[in-house]
Amino acid sequence: MVKLRAWTAVAALAVVLACGGCGLGPGAPTKGVSLTVTGQFGARHVSTVSRGKVPGSETVMRMLERSFKVSTRYGGGFVESIDGLAPSGSNTDWFYYVNGVQAPKGAATTAVHAGDHVWWDLHDWSATESIPAVVGSFPEPFTNGIGGKRYPVTLECASNVNAACTQVGKAMTAVHVPASSQLLGTGSGPSTLGIVVGTWSEIRSEVAAELVAHGPGASGVYARFAGPRGDTLQLLAPNGQVARTLGAGAGLIAATADSSSVPTWMITGTDAAGVLAAARALTPQALRDHFALAVDGAARVPVPVTASP
Repeated sequence: MVKLRAWTAVAALAVVLACGGCGLGPGAPTKGVSLTVTGQFGARHVSTVSRGKVPGSETVMRMLERSFKVSTRYGGGFVESIDGLAPSGSNTDWFYYVNGVQAPKGAATTAVHAGDHVWWDLHDWSATESIPAVVGSFPEPFTNGIGGKRYPVTLECASNVNAACTQVGKAMTAVHVPASSQLLGTGSGPSTLGIVVGTWSEIRSEVAAELVAHGPGASGVYARFAGPRGDTLQLLAPNGQVARTLGAGAGLIAATADSSSVPTWMITGTDAAGVLAAARALTPQALRDHFALAVDGAARVPVPVTASP
């Protein structure tokens, strides 16, 4: 995928040149949107603002500028700083996500829809230039969708994680999202939001899992399973190096996507106990502002690992 900061700069600059900063045109006011600004993969919370109503022509960039002091470059399309927070090195930039999904175009041309959760984060991109999906806006994208469109949700569960599967079903019911159940391996389809539940050894052949196995550069997920059956979980630092290794009872909640499909979420672990621990962490409170989340017994570890244990 093309690096988001490049999309933001190039696409927004084209709009500025074409219409001198014009909006997307009149439309019905949008209700109930929120905007979060963080740094270091969500580890540093700057602020969250909510708007009960915004103009129908609102864009992600305009909403940001209405809510924070923003400095830009490239004709106003490239965010340089938000409330004084700016990149500290050549491999650090601002990226944004809408309902937990990396937007495919610049912020100046991305419309804000009802219920959207917009999230800007300043982070190191040396290990990957693209993070297709994050879990920290849960229950998005399940409740309000992607680009204003809601998608059907499927739940695929392995055979030996019934307790975890039941827990995930309850979590989706709690956020008022219906999910149809199907057998693991049948595939959710490119236009369906899938949730895959199972130990790593059981889900490793899933497309999303294969992306994770190829590292952050392929999946945007800063974690990987190791060993012949995935019996250890390696948590990575922002530079892609292993920061911590977890064993029995370790679980992971992560999301990713390829270029042709909507995200797939994975509730997985080194064993059934780890999968259940991850399933129990599928709540808005546990996932808030995290790109992915590992669990180690009672401990919950945001991924990537940005601090020493």
